[in-house]
Amino acid sequence: MTQRTRRLPNTYRVATAAAVAGTALLSLAAPTQAAPDGPNYVAMGDSYASGAGLSKVKDTACDRTTGSYPTTLSGTPAGKNRAFKDVTCSGATTRSIWNHQGSTPPQINALTPNTKLVTLTIGGNDIGFTDVLATCALVAFSDPDGSPCKKYFTNGKDVLGERINTLEGRVGGVITDIRRHSPDAKIVVVGYPALFPDNGVGCAEVPFARQDFAFLRDTTKKLNRALARRAAAGGTGVVYADTYTPTIGHDMCQPRDRRFIESLAPAKGTMAAHPNSLGQFVMAAAAYDRIINS
Repeated sequence: MTQRTRRLPNTYRVATAAAVAGTALLSLAAPTQAAPDGPNYVAMGDSYASGAGLSKVKDTACDRTTGSYPTTLSGTPAGKNRAFKDVTCSGATTRSIWNHQGSTPPQINALTPNTKLVTLTIGGNDIGFTDVLATCALVAFSDPDGSPCKKYFTNGKDVLGERINTLEGRVGGVITDIRRHSPDAKIVVVGYPALFPDNGVGCAEVPFARQDFAFLRDTTKKLNRALARRAAAGGTGVVYADTYTPTIGHDMCQPRDRRFIESLAPAKGTMAAHPNSLGQFVMAAAAYDRIINS
């Protein structure tokens, strides 16, 4: 890595401070107390919540790591004295909430009437985002300056838009079922960060056609808007945590020392197109703000 000689942007310094603060909170938090009839804080969701790709793996099958935003939250005042249960799992879809994911039990099984806090990050796998990225890279050669991936997914119908519409209803069902199992829980629907440049201008390191960066940015925003609507419709005690805004300018196209999201050629100890350690801290900070200020 090259030596840094320039002043770091304010947004990066703020995020770094948040990460340091999160580390301090982890070290100062009181030991978690066992709940008499189940965990007080349950983390649910996919690889963006499990901290996939980071070091210190605590569950190999689901790629859960200690660097995940739920683990960070569990050590802050929001998780203080709450028994913590992490059932996040890489590859999870909304089906994984109610059904086994391989040998992993349904995530909903972790909830009890005693659960007081639930964080949920879900939906990316429902719309097939991994396959979308692979397709965008595959078709890029056919029109490097155009938007061949957008054409692929909007040829006669808006494929991804329809998937997001379907997902929105399913997330509503997930929220309803969480409330049924844990009527007193605060539910925090945690959105997805800015994977792609918010200005729509791409980079050579990420092998997509030039205009497809804007298409992928817009798809991420559509997904987040759907999640935010479901949270707003969930009633009292359901909130949405925006992780997109605080990660603008730290997408996979940024220099390595500014990224919160890894590129398709990730650094060691990270996963392609996923939050790195600092990105997970920023997601934790966004969720924490909604927990204590709503």
